[in-house]
Amino acid sequence: MIAIMKHSLSTTGCIYLLSAMVSSATCNKDQAPAVNQPSSTPKQGLTLKADGPGSTYELIASAFGGDPLEDPDCADPSFGRHVSEVFDPVLQKNAFVFTMHVTPDNDRCNGSTDRQRNEIKTYGPSPDSLKGQLNETVTYRWKFKIDVGFQPSPSFTHIHQIKAGDGNDGAPIITITPRAGSPDKLEIIHTGNSTATTLGKVKTVDLAAFKGVWVEATEKVVYKTNGSIDIVIKKLSDGAVLLSYANNNLDMWRDGTTFCRPKWGIYRSLNNPSYLRDEEVWFADFCIAEGDAVCQ
Repeated sequence: MIAIMKHSLSTTGCIYLLSAMVSSATCNKDQAPAVNQPSSTPKQGLTLKADGPGSTYELIASAFGGDPLEDPDCADPSFGRHVSEVFDPVLQKNAFVFTMHVTPDNDRCNGSTDRQRNEIKTYGPSPDSLKGQLNETVTYRWKFKIDVGFQPSPSFTHIHQIKAGDGNDGAPIITITPRAGSPDKLEIIHTGNSTATTLGKVKTVDLAAFKGVWVEATEKVVYKTNGSIDIVIKKLSDGAVLLSYANNNLDMWRDGTTFCRPKWGIYRSLNNPSYLRDEEVWFADFCIAEGDAVCQ
């Protein structure tokens, strides 16, 4: 039994309860110990947004680290920088414009004559938070627009890649690839660590729905041998889903690799130049979010 004695204090109007379990009490509630509440604010991923003409390369480098551009400026110095920032009337803000000319642009003056490249990337010198490690979950989100007259070729034209950063880092693991055909298509292509784990074209949709409109892509990747991918591309104006693909048992790692990373831009073959034209692809609002971080 616990004995309880009640004593009234006229000066305070308070009642003290004394027992074997309670030695003292107080009427002042403000002296109650504070309770730490967990933060309800989610962790934010890194976002790269265009902020207006000028210093575009410097802006990209400040976000991705090092020298994250692979551009054809050396082959076409008279044009100047091949990634610029231009105000877009649909988004009502600035966006990144990636420009590629059939000639004289090439692949960074490295001697290749069968391809040309204008891309941004994360890579070795980038912060660890922008590189996908083994068993890590990473979400990528970005907006892009191809022109209404965009012309791919029967060979590759990649506008997004997921690549190993080292080790078996030749072919990309994932690409988003417009391709000429009847009709033209947009493909999601997967290349595993070996032929046995490669799925090839895992999703194909008509390219027409993407031409001349802004879309937003969200891609969630789990980096491991039996990894996963979930990619959705929506029309920005009304949220209509133009492409979706998910696979929770996909080879998303490479032998000898210590990290994987994204690339965005234009990387295309010159094996069928008659199909191609000078091209611009617009991008906006890149985001990279690791683990439980989110893209806002």
